[in-house]
Amino acid sequence: MHAFVERTLEDEPVDTIFAYSGQMAQFVPVNRLGLRFVMDFVDVDSAKFAAYAEASRMPMRWLYRREARSLYDFERQTAARADLSLFVSEAEAKLFRTFAGIGTGEVQALENGIDLVFFRPDADVAPPEAGQGGAGPLIVFTGQMDYRPNIQAVTDFATQTMPRIRQRYPKACFAIVGRSPARSVLRLAEEPGVVVTGAVVDIRSWLKAADVVVAPLRLARGIQNKVLEAMAMGKAVVASPAAFEGIEAQDGRDLIVAEPAAEADAVCALIADRARAEEIGIAARALVEARYGWDARLAPLAAMLGRDDTTLPEIPAGATA
Repeated sequence: MHAFVERTLEDEPVDTIFAYSGQMAQFVPVNRLGLRFVMDFVDVDSAKFAAYAEASRMPMRWLYRREARSLYDFERQTAARADLSLFVSEAEAKLFRTFAGIGTGEVQALENGIDLVFFRPDADVAPPEAGQGGAGPLIVFTGQMDYRPNIQAVTDFATQTMPRIRQRYPKACFAIVGRSPARSVLRLAEEPGVVVTGAVVDIRSWLKAADVVVAPLRLARGIQNKVLEAMAMGKAVVASPAAFEGIEAQDGRDLIVAEPAAEADAVCALIADRARAEEIGIAARALVEARYGWDARLAPLAAMLGRDDTTLPEIPAGATA
């Protein structure tokens, strides 16, 4: 990779290096020969590992703390090299400015967007696969299912929240929708009312069929694409405070924010009051149209690249960064 970067800089008329995610920072040459360097960290990864440490027992707590310290040093050193450092939300940017001691001019937010044509309430999609979803209210979680925060979220929801929901709605179904489910996630299908789909042809099928979409993450950083996608589909979302952080929305109007102990009540209230759920879904769609369309989200990018008159490439359908 180092050799490829060096050849590219020699052979192509490059004037700006844009590195996406901390893993790629190592490939930015130390001697940049005057080239502009924009570092898109996306999330504050060191803070994520610090959170892992707080939620773990020894010896993993020690290991995660060590990783957090190492990443913290690496992030600060990388930001010091860069002309501009970007994060996926203002909350992440503010966190980094605070602990790194770097000003607003050098650390800014470039938020995620959503494809409002691909993700829309009237999307023409087939219903979920036959035999999945059950006959009762459908509660959906979407995500990459070998990712630790997602594993923890669905495990807690399936084993702690769903039994309380099924006391009131015995036929309620919790669908865990996403590729590469870990073994512990696959075992959750043994729980009453829980379905684990693995990879699906079109995630929108499940979102459109859902009565409620949940994002019960205990650990989260940045902006949760899963929440934006569900909101763009016009669905009522029940999100944890961690999943809500970074999203410019109003609790109670655009979505429902619930602590773990209150998740069952929040979901059941939406199942019981379909008009209320629909009202929240309409407000959610209006919010993402106003704030999270790609044109609006990418508007600052040209100036960040030092090209005020640059025409940026079109975002492919279905892209969420």
